[in-house]
Amino acid sequence: MFAVFKTGGKQYRVAADDKLQIGKIKGEPGEIVEFGEVLLLGGDSVHSGAPTVEGASIAAQVIEQGRGPKIIAFKKRRRKNSRRKRGHRQEFTLIRITEILTEGRKANQNPPPPPQRAKKPVPKEADETGESTEATETAAKKKPRQSAKTRKKPPMAKKKPQPRAKRSKK
Repeated sequence: MFAVFKTGGKQYRVAADDKLQIGKIKGEPGEIVEFGEVLLLGGDSVHSGAPTVEGASIAAQVIEQGRGPKIIAFKKRRRKNSRRKRGHRQEFTLIRITEILTEGRKANQNPPPPPQRAKKPVPKEADETGESTEATETAAKKKPRQSAKTRKKPPMAKKKPQPRAKRSKK
């Protein structure tokens, strides 16, 4: 199931367990916040609102309050000895969508733990017969990286000397 909701003058399409960076809202890290302006609910059937879907809301957990990269606004008027330099860092809130609520339900104040990434499989060791597995074969094929000093450069084509132009006597 997915939903489209509106906050801070922008619209976002989200599903459960999505991480999202939105404009700054009130809330401490770990706190649950609700967004009531749900414009569309999707999934098996689509419910669009006029302008919002009644009884629907989005529950999200605040992960972090932060500030974006510095943007410098520099204005200069040439030959006027006039310049202005201003910096700006936009504040944001990083959230994780915990659930999409319908039919007027309330958000669970104890959110589920965040989903864990699947661990990479460990390559198998050599068999008892002495045969190596695919993982060790591919590792053996890889060449070690060479630094710029030890790397051999391809031979360059030598330039043939050009004959000098003869001066004519006048």
